[in-house]
Amino acid sequence: MNKEERREKQLQMVETIGLKMEKEGMQPVAGRILALLMVMDKEEYTFDQIVEELGISKSAASTGLKTLQMGEKVDYKTYPGDRKRYFHLRRQEPFALVNDIINELKDHRSNLKDIISLKEDPSSPNCVFLNNVMDVIDFFLESLNLTKLQYYREEK
Repeated sequence: MNKEERREKQLQMVETIGLKMEKEGMQPVAGRILALLMVMDKEEYTFDQIVEELGISKSAASTGLKTLQMGEKVDYKTYPGDRKRYFHLRRQEPFALVNDIINELKDHRSNLKDIISLKEDPSSPNCVFLNNVMDVIDFFLESLNLTKLQYYREEK
């Protein structure tokens, strides 16, 4: 695959990932900015380069970047003598994304527990089902934590 073909495939992947992130609740432009920073060969983009590359308005880019910075997904750096900010992926510890999933699972489990506590009949079919879902969440949480421990033991 030549350079132009790879770039075209990368831009298609930016769109695919951006749509997926949008379906997961992220703002459309924020998802595409994050995808751009992940997929493309270039590691850093200025504000104007992001606007140009994605064909978005400056206000949309500004809002998307603020969202990503608040969500600790994107950082920027500056260089001496250059007033521009260079945006890049925030490089976190390897399990940062998994920790986000763990926190979401804990929130879902907490909500399910609250729902069950409000039910008159804790043995109703819905409560039994919700308790089973909580058991599955507990299983996943335990498995994820064990996997993290194993990963870090093997890495050292």
